[in-house]
Amino acid sequence: MITVIGLDGGRLGEQATAALQTATCVAGARRHLDAVDVPENARRIPMGGLDPVLDQVMAWDGPVAVLASGDPGFFGVIRALRARGARPRVVPAVSSVATAFARIGLPWDDAVILSAHGRAASGRSAHRALAAALAHPKAAILTAPGSAEPGAFIPELLRTGREVYVAQRLGADDEEVARVEHGVGAGRTWAHPNVVLGVDPRHAVAPSMTWMPGHHGAPDGWALPEGEFSHRESMITKAEVRALALAHLAPRPGTVVWDVGAGSGSVAIECARFGAYAVAFEKNTDDCARIRRNARAHGVRVEVSEGHAPASLRDRADRPAPDAIFFGGGDDTVIAEALRHHQPERVVAALASVDRVRPVHDLIAASGYGVSGTQIQASRLAPLPNGSLRFAAVNPVTLLWGLRPDAGEGESGRAADGTAGRPARAEGTADHPEQQREREGTT
Repeated sequence: MITVIGLDGGRLGEQATAALQTATCVAGARRHLDAVDVPENARRIPMGGLDPVLDQVMAWDGPVAVLASGDPGFFGVIRALRARGARPRVVPAVSSVATAFARIGLPWDDAVILSAHGRAASGRSAHRALAAALAHPKAAILTAPGSAEPGAFIPELLRTGREVYVAQRLGADDEEVARVEHGVGAGRTWAHPNVVLGVDPRHAVAPSMTWMPGHHGAPDGWALPEGEFSHRESMITKAEVRALALAHLAPRPGTVVWDVGAGSGSVAIECARFGAYAVAFEKNTDDCARIRRNARAHGVRVEVSEGHAPASLRDRADRPAPDAIFFGGGDDTVIAEALRHHQPERVVAALASVDRVRPVHDLIAASGYGVSGTQIQASRLAPLPNGSLRFAAVNPVTLLWGLRPDAGEGESGRAADGTAGRPARAEGTADHPEQQREREGTT
């Protein structure tokens, strides 16, 4: 029998104590093994690499206790044990996320919970976690050593007006929950394990109890009618075009989408409604104000970047890179520079001019994308004076889209820099050797 025992710094309950006392083998990080009374005759297995430890746990003939941080069912070791065919008994403790929010006195049923412990911990999972945190007013990020340290998230969260906290070593004698501000603590080194909290102070508490934590999935409807947006002289991507554009932009939590030549911001807003972190680029000051109003009206977060492209795109060189770019405006130079410097997985361009189709197609293809396209010629139902119906033609638009050959690998192991990712530790799982040495001060 394998019993997984969660530790949060408090006293063990009766179930956990009984399981520990009867165990003939106890596995856990050294700090966990030192924190409990391991039976004198029990074998102690310090956690290093997860696989070798679980091999020993699964092969042990007798009762085993596995010690883990917080709730081992929350991004924890239970998943790995179940994958090996084990059916462990679980005695959980309070999860680090619940404890972190408790320390700052906020509810967390309206927070999105993100893990940077994915298989692409060398970059990709950090990018996804940050994008999702920026799209939501309240987020908790489980960090990981390496490129998913708190420093990978703090600057951008602060830049977008979040209150930022780092809760480290929760439940330990050296526990600390620190408020981080510009120039204060942002560049310090943090102990692991830790959780980063990003909270929009204007929406620190949802106005009513949420029925589902985090992002609520797909919106009620999309490809909204033009009348749902304030726009200038019909300068708006039509609903039929928007529907197909959304299909190829694939907006969702954990993605960054740029809307270049945003106009009314309809595409950016629709992407934000799907949970993406959307940035609208627009040179017209009045349109920028209009985008902000439209975003507020739809209850979503859209960052507006005012200025002329491609210079306004260059200004974001140190900001989260786009996963997808929609070009509703901008000339070929803008498209070429954006693809060359930012290399999104997906690109979509809406073209009203026929003579631009071939050059833009070739430009996208030359940038390494597989290109497809279609011309959308919609005719909408409209009434006639006698009560009959007719079809009123809408101006045709050509939509071109490109997909990078390696797009879609995402969590399968492709890091942000194009290298293969590797597994990283999550709450309640085994420490990798380098993480274990770091936590015990031996590096």
